[in-house]
Amino acid sequence: MDIDRQKAVLVNGRQQEVVSVCDRGLLYGDGVFETLAVKSGKALEFAWHLERLALGCRRLAIPCPAEEVLQREVDQLCTGQTQAILKIIVTRGTGARGYLAPRKPEVTRIVCLSPRSDFPASFYREGVRVRCCRQRLCDNPALAGIKHLNRLEQVMARNEWHYPEVAEGLMCDYADNVIEATASNIFIVDAGILQTPDLSKAGVEGVMRRRILQLARETGIKTQILPIPLQKLQDADEIFLCNSLIGIWPVRQIGKMRFGVGPITRRLLYAARSYCAIDIHVPT
Repeated sequence: MDIDRQKAVLVNGRQQEVVSVCDRGLLYGDGVFETLAVKSGKALEFAWHLERLALGCRRLAIPCPAEEVLQREVDQLCTGQTQAILKIIVTRGTGARGYLAPRKPEVTRIVCLSPRSDFPASFYREGVRVRCCRQRLCDNPALAGIKHLNRLEQVMARNEWHYPEVAEGLMCDYADNVIEATASNIFIVDAGILQTPDLSKAGVEGVMRRRILQLARETGIKTQILPIPLQKLQDADEIFLCNSLIGIWPVRQIGKMRFGVGPITRRLLYAARSYCAIDIHVPT
């Protein structure tokens, strides 16, 4: 079903595409957001996305919109959509000039729908090529884990390359630990153990990352959350990336390092298929 642009954006419940130039989300990145896959008229993993949205609002001391309000607006936009991308944005709303926030903010709530992105089937069957970005992530435990609106580190990293044969870029902290990719989380398999970086100081705790950790534990795969030095990647047996829109992308190449699509990656790719908007055949 085609998306009607005129009806695909709700700002505080109204069909419109504008916010105030004094909105603190625009001025300071003072807000949070979530990006969800839509399939068969439903926003996938809505409960977990809402949970992270609420966590982000608490961290920033922004009142979180009521669940029933968001659910109603999400349903309004998603009903009848075969596949799409849904974004929920919450800002602190408007305020006087300066960083000091209003004591009783009137938040801005934006829910919008856009067409889904199609990815080659080869990304899932053969894996993707990835690069290492020069841009680093700064340690900030107060903002780690949540999806706040300031994405300048990711914007700068993603604009380091413009050739389509590279699908993603890895981002490290200043201690050369791999944290995530520009728009996805990373997992490695080392001696049969599924490992993913510690995100207590930087990075986003992705909903698909959370789902994969759960699926792994349910299927008997041992998991670890720990610092992963960049140099450790060269010894990994398997590497894959994940987020709510792409599901799982096996990694076949990072620079000169090459990897195969291993058994644990294949098992999790198959297990995670119902939690994202993938409609291609995935290897088992």
